[in-house]
Amino acid sequence: MQDKIDQLVEELASKNENLSAGRARVWIELLWSDFESSYAKAGYDYKGAEVTEKVIRQWITSYGDRIHEFAGNNPKYAHLLKMDDDLIQ
Repeated sequence: MQDKIDQLVEELASKNENLSAGRARVWIELLWSDFESSYAKAGYDYKGAEVTEKVIRQWITSYGDRIHEFAGNNPKYAHLLKMDDDLIQ
């Protein structure tokens, strides 16, 4: 699973010039855990890491270039992603 996360981190960092590799990793790990916990809370059977990877890859494709803008609009993540010195500008 770590290889999949590493690959997703690289994809997000290459898609979004505003994120450092470290910040991209935080995003991927948050998205991964949030998706899996939300999926479980909804009562769905666990479909494996492949499904999680597929969904996150779709999110990277759709929102990756502006995902850093999301933290300011969502207090759930803001405190974890509020590190202006880590954004590339």
